Amino acid sequence: MMRRLNGLFYGMLITAFGICQASFGQEDRWQQSVSYQMEVDMDVVSNQYTGKQTIAYTNNSPDTLYRVFFHLYYNAFQPNSMMDVRSRTIVDPDRRVTDRISKLKPNEVGYLNVSQLKMNGLDVSFEQVETVLEGDLPHPILPHTTVLFETSFDGQVPLQVRRSGRDSEEGVRYSMSQWYPKISNYDYQGWHANPYVGREFYGIWGDFDVSISIDKTYILGGTGYLQNSNEIGHGYEDPGVTVPEIDGEKLTWHFYAPRVHDFMWAADPKYTHDRIEMDNGITVHHLYIKNSQTAPNWEKLKSYTPAAITYMSEHFGEYPYKQFSVIQGGDGGMEYPMSTLITGQRTLGSLVGVMVHELIHSWFHGVLGSNESLYSWMDEGFTTYAGNLTMANIFSDVPSGFPHRGSYAGYERLATSGLEEPLSTHADHFNTNFAYGSAAYSKGSLFLSQLEYIMGEGHLAKGMLRYWNTWKFKHPNVNDVIRVMEKQSGLELDWFKEYWVFSTKTIDYAISDVSASGQQTKITLERIGLMPMPIDLVVTYTDGSQEQIYLPLVIQRGQKPEKADGPKRILTERWPWTNEQKEILLDRPLANIQSIEIDPSLLMADIDRSNNVFSNEK
Repeated sequence: MMRRLNGLFYGMLITAFGICQASFGQEDRWQQSVSYQMEVDMDVVSNQYTGKQTIAYTNNSPDTLYRVFFHLYYNAFQPNSMMDVRSRTIVDPDRRVTDRISKLKPNEVGYLNVSQLKMNGLDVSFEQVETVLEGDLPHPILPHTTVLFETSFDGQVPLQVRRSGRDSEEGVRYSMSQWYPKISNYDYQGWHANPYVGREFYGIWGDFDVSISIDKTYILGGTGYLQNSNEIGHGYEDPGVTVPEIDGEKLTWHFYAPRVHDFMWAADPKYTHDRIEMDNGITVHHLYIKNSQTAPNWEKLKSYTPAAITYMSEHFGEYPYKQFSVIQGGDGGMEYPMSTLITGQRTLGSLVGVMVHELIHSWFHGVLGSNESLYSWMDEGFTTYAGNLTMANIFSDVPSGFPHRGSYAGYERLATSGLEEPLSTHADHFNTNFAYGSAAYSKGSLFLSQLEYIMGEGHLAKGMLRYWNTWKFKHPNVNDVIRVMEKQSGLELDWFKEYWVFSTKTIDYAISDVSASGQQTKITLERIGLMPMPIDLVVTYTDGSQEQIYLPLVIQRGQKPEKADGPKRILTERWPWTNEQKEILLDRPLANIQSIEIDPSLLMADIDRSNNVFSNEK
């Protein structure tokens, strides 16, 4: 069947990729294009599967390609794999992985093997090097041409260890992520054939046409739109449709997912399928195993998922797909296009929190699509920042006032631990899990919080929408987000990027002295930390009134707007970063001053706030 479809499939894809190339490209950034057609047959007794792929690959780069690389992620789940060794030798191992892969039996390991690979009908010479297939092409792929790859593969689903697998602790049969031969991304920095040692992912946008044959008692969900819902049933059928009886032992589920960079599915015969239709036409699917530990909170979750999609669409960019699936599975929480796998036996707050976090990845991981291996913080950190705001908006039990408190606390632990590494470190190469997690999630979130402090709240909110509209489906890097924020604010921000991303220098300012000088007050500020920042200094007087002294850095080449509801700004003086001290003469007697504080907003990530306040108590 697959070979008979190839001629028609290839002709349609040439037309489609002409459209994709125009829509994906921009003057200074191209993206490769890919389209998968896959047929998969799953044996639920042996936990093994076979598959065939036809992949149309368009080289939109200016380069001629002589090799190709495929990810074979399931080969990580074997004793002595790179993931196994790394999980056992890192100083602070992940309990979900450490010493588990090494104990897998032959029928519990994962594997993914390609038995045949062709390009335009010609054999590709290849070698499987653990989790990466390295192929030497029979002829080069020229710039702006499309070729057709065909593969035959077979796999075994590992016992649930990390993200993917079978028979999880909560009883889910199959969490099928990272399960198929996935072509590696080639971008302006070259190939990204990273071995799978447990961290992050990077892929090419394209269309996935996937047919999965599996025991007919199983219920599936995941990425994409089910194309034969009225034949499948299980809650996917149209209202009023009677689903026909199926002859035989298997059903074939046919999914189609346009413009995504990965495809995940999950399956279990015990799933309950809840379907929620949003007013904007988006369908939300919840699939979970209903029992006393899940039923009450998953029922309540039905109102929170649509609320989170609505909030994110209004504040960070319109969600571009027509469905999202929240599925019980995996080993915690993990994001995939149009879907997420989360463990389901949680308190309501935990269930909503992990759903929100994984959903928000749809914006930063799924659509903006930065190279998550190299810029993990641009996904995890930005998702954390947006998640804090979303939870504060939709979940009544979240403490009000300062939704980013946890991110600041996490960063402070990192910055004072002696284990911090620069954000620019590749995700796989952090020395500790602690340093990676705190950098990607906490310090990555504070990247946006610090921009909010430097630019002003309104500018950052507008900047995030501008970032979305400028860079969706284009794989932005750190320079791209900074340039968006510079254009939005009118400030120069490269200095902030260099300090926050490429160094571990910290912020620490102090009020070192306050003294009377006649009818004036002399305030001496000191920069103790090695990272400079603009300073908001708020003076509170004995009559309860407040005024602000604003000290922007010379190198930011401008100033943020004055807050309409904040203290009146009475003085603005630029502070050269080379000067460790700054003296200010205030035309008010010391006796009239109650207190002076650096950054009462608490937005600036000062690692020692004990020296930020002067109190003139009698």
